[in-house]
Amino acid sequence: MISFDIAQYRFDLRAVAVAVRGDYVLLHRVETDSFWSLPGGRVEPGEEAAHAVVREVQEELGVATTVDGLLFAVENFFEGEGKPHHEIGFYFAVSLPDDSPVVDVTREHIGVESTQRLIFRWFPRHDLPKLDLHPAFLRKALQENDAGIKHFVQHG
Repeated sequence: MISFDIAQYRFDLRAVAVAVRGDYVLLHRVETDSFWSLPGGRVEPGEEAAHAVVREVQEELGVATTVDGLLFAVENFFEGEGKPHHEIGFYFAVSLPDDSPVVDVTREHIGVESTQRLIFRWFPRHDLPKLDLHPAFLRKALQENDAGIKHFVQHG
């Protein structure tokens, strides 16, 4: 994975899945965390970010996904694990198969990442401003239906 320490920062290259069904968006959290985020993970060396999204969804949920296009390019600066992070993220619109149990917006879905249990849940987009959702720009950006790639810089 492309993740390393440089100067005082931890740098990560992240690929992120934005799955939308009707007015719902799929979020996840580590079972022990209090905040939500979009599914995804770190890109491996030599791997295209779009391929990383497909791999991460398959690993975490056991579901094949299709990448529909790039939505956001994000520079995210935050504190985590006691150190400042500098993350570059590529956020892709994805489609999940209609016959997958994961598309049931009425219930939670459980996934796994290494030894951590992940909770996946569909949220109505109008509820996002009330959530502890990271990065915070998503609370508004995921409610919009604007076409075209957007660039965000998030501090904190």
